[in-house]
Amino acid sequence: MAGEKTRAAVFSQPDWLREVPTNRRLPDASVLFTGCGTSFHAAQTGGEAVQALELVLQPRRDADVLVAVSHEGETPLTLEVVRGWDGPTWLITGAPQSPLAQEVDEVVVATPGIEESWCHTVSYTCAVAALAALSGEAISRLPDAVAAELERPAKATDHERFLVAGAGRDWPTAQEAVLKLREGAFVAAEAHHTEQLLHGHLAAIDESVRCFVLEGEGRASERARDALAALWELGCEAELVTTNHPVVDIVRFQLLTMALAERRGVNPDHIRTDDERWKRARAAYE
Repeated sequence: MAGEKTRAAVFSQPDWLREVPTNRRLPDASVLFTGCGTSFHAAQTGGEAVQALELVLQPRRDADVLVAVSHEGETPLTLEVVRGWDGPTWLITGAPQSPLAQEVDEVVVATPGIEESWCHTVSYTCAVAALAALSGEAISRLPDAVAAELERPAKATDHERFLVAGAGRDWPTAQEAVLKLREGAFVAAEAHHTEQLLHGHLAAIDESVRCFVLEGEGRASERARDALAALWELGCEAELVTTNHPVVDIVRFQLLTMALAERRGVNPDHIRTDDERWKRARAAYE
């Protein structure tokens, strides 16, 4: 059945989140987080984060400890960064015997297994929860909060373009939401920082774009409402999304991805790794 592995992963989140370790803490030092793809989005929720390639390009950073995120522990650029880091290294992963795990000083196993779907969902939320726990945040409420969010029905539409905007705490969620929509449902989705959306990007938005604006907190919330008002003026179907925690907030977009994939008749499990054109594309750079 198309999407079976993705669905299983999404709905396993409450159980897997209950197994995220909570007995470890990062050292009292300046910490930098890194990763690629979904793992980079997770890394951004931990604090100051730099994409792995950017760290390869500019490895000298004002930080003492490097925390890498890689679910399968094999990402080449992340491995390159870890090997070149002059200081303690940590890894958030689901693969304690992976190449990356062999290179770091400390390994935190965030999941009880390796996610089978290529459209990573549960590995993301568990990594985010593990990072929160490492910083001393109480995460015991998150499994039940995610379970409640999984009860929310997803509304799939026939829009060809989607937009997710966010700022502050919500910026990683906006990026991860768009990645799920693109790789799982193959739709043209774009992430915008809320303020950047209001500085030129609106010119390429019209009523054909389905929009979600993550509410955020404080000043971010005020600007989110400004963005929503602008999108409504353009005739967009736009929604202000109340946010709570990155682990919880991403779930509605995971559900939307599955609903859109089903509506469009595509399989989110493989993110086109089973398609010859995309196999050739990957072979061109791997």
